[in-house]
Amino acid sequence: MTKPGTTSIIHTMSNNNKRVSLSDLPDLLTIREVAELLRVSPLTIKRWGKKGKLPAVRINSRGDRRYKKEVITRLLGVEEEE
Repeated sequence: MTKPGTTSIIHTMSNNNKRVSLSDLPDLLTIREVAELLRVSPLTIKRWGKKGKLPAVRINSRGDRRYKKEVITRLLGVEEEE
């Protein structure tokens, strides 16, 4: 957990270990973005959703999955800044 007022940085696997600030992430993340942040495959994210381990928000008529940033940061053990 980070202390309030500190900036949290996440290293992603693509783009040469690009550093991403939590404040730069959108409130709803795609399967690919979540998989990259958690360093698992997109299929694993879908499986976790089916098992109820990672709840998804369904959007549009196709039912695309999006994941709330606060849920993902909690899984990473990071507190968001307010």
